[in-house]
Amino acid sequence: MRALSIRIWRSRWLPVAGAVICAGVIPMGLASAASNHGQSTRHEGDQSGGRDHAGWVSTWAASPQVAVPGTPAATGFNNQTVRNIVFTSVSGDLVRVRFTNTFGTTPLQIGSASIAVAGTGAATAGPTVPLTFGGQRSIQIPDGSEALSDPVRMYVPRLQDLDVSVYLPQATGPATQHALGVQTNYVAGGDHTSDSGGSAYTGQTQSWFFIDSVDVSSYDDNLGTLVAFGDSITDGFNSTVGANARWPNDLARRLDSRHNTLAVADEGISGDRVLTSDLCCGVNALARFDRDVVDRAGAKEVILLMGINDIGFSVTPPSPVTNPLPDVSAAQIIAGYQQIIAQAHAVGLKIFGATLTPFKGAGYYSTAGEAKREAVNHWILTSGAFDGVIDFARVVADPSDPTMMAPQYDSGDHLHPNDAGYQAMANAIPLGLLLDEGR
Repeated sequence: MRALSIRIWRSRWLPVAGAVICAGVIPMGLASAASNHGQSTRHEGDQSGGRDHAGWVSTWAASPQVAVPGTPAATGFNNQTVRNIVFTSVSGDLVRVRFTNTFGTTPLQIGSASIAVAGTGAATAGPTVPLTFGGQRSIQIPDGSEALSDPVRMYVPRLQDLDVSVYLPQATGPATQHALGVQTNYVAGGDHTSDSGGSAYTGQTQSWFFIDSVDVSSYDDNLGTLVAFGDSITDGFNSTVGANARWPNDLARRLDSRHNTLAVADEGISGDRVLTSDLCCGVNALARFDRDVVDRAGAKEVILLMGINDIGFSVTPPSPVTNPLPDVSAAQIIAGYQQIIAQAHAVGLKIFGATLTPFKGAGYYSTAGEAKREAVNHWILTSGAFDGVIDFARVVADPSDPTMMAPQYDSGDHLHPNDAGYQAMANAIPLGLLLDEGR
C-alpha cells in the first residue's frame, strides 16, 4: 500500500546546539475499525451505557533527542523493526501513538507499526494490534515532524508494559531517539511488527526510537496529564533497568490509589539544562517546553526539577558534545524558571517547583556550585512564584551533611538517587497538592 505523506508545519522554531529546527506535527485520521484483540481488548459490553470517553491523556511519554555522531543512533536503521517497551501510568479504552522524526535529517518511512501488551522479553502477552495512519499501514514523516496514529479501540491496562513496534523498511539516517530508556528494547531484521513471539528480536538497545508518547482515552475520571519536566534525575538515571523505578513511575503508582487520578508523562532528559542546549543532552528547557509540556495530551500540571546541570557543567571542561558551557549564575537560572512559570500560566497549567537535590562528591561538584544550588533552592522555597513547592532536597539529603545525598538513597555517584531514593522522592509529593484537594 502506498505510503501516506502529509506536510503540516507549525510556526515554532527550536534552537538546537547552534542549529534551528522547525518542529512539525501531523494530525492523522479517525479511529480505525475495532476487531477482537483478545486479552488487550475490553469486551463490547464494557462500552455500553451511553458514557462518553474523556479527553486524551499521555499514559507514557519521553522527550525526543538528536542522535549523537559516532553512536548507533546516528547510523540509524534499515529494513529493521524496533520494539519499544513503555510503561503506562493510566488505563484507557482507546489508544494512539505519536511517532517522531523531530531530529531526522531525511523523511522517515514507517512501513508498519503495532501495539500490544508486553510479555516476557520481546514477546507480547496477547495479539499485536496494527496501527494505521489515515487508514493506511504506512506513512512518510518529513524530517522535523511527528505523526499521530489513528486511534484504535484497545484496552490499555494501567501500570503495565506495552510493546510499540515500528518497521523501518529503508535507511532512516540519524534516528530520533530518547537516549536513556533505562529499559531493554529490541531490534529485529525485517518486518516483525505483527509477531507475538520474540524470537526474531535478536538485537537489544536501552534507548527508545521514533516514538515520544502513547495517549489513551477512557471512560474513567482521568483529570489530565501531569508532566514531570526535568533532567537525569527525572529520567531515572542509575535506576534499575526494566524495573520502572523512576520517581515519575513511583508517583503514578501512588496516584493509582485515587479514584480521580492523573496520567504522568516523564519528560526528563539526562544532562538537560534550563538555559543551554547541547548535542549530548537535549534541547534546553525553555526551547522544549511547548513541545514536551504544553503539547502533551491532556496537560494540566507540571513538576519542574532542573538546574543542577546548569550549575555543574559550569565547571567542567568543554567537549564537542557539551559545548557551549557558560558559567551561569543562580540569578540566570531563576530568570529561566520565571520564564517557564510564565509560559505555563499563559496556557492555564499549574506548575510546581522542586528543590535541587544535593550533589557534594559528584564529578562536577564545587563549593561555588553549592552556593548557587542553595540560592536557587531558597528562591524556590520562598518566592511564591510556583503554584506549590516540593522539597526533594530535604527528602534525600544526609541529615549530618545536607550538602550530600543520604547514603541509603545514593546510587553511588553522589548525584543520582537509587531506586529507594526515587521512591522517597515520589512519596514526598503531596497528592492533595496535585489533585487540588483542600485548596
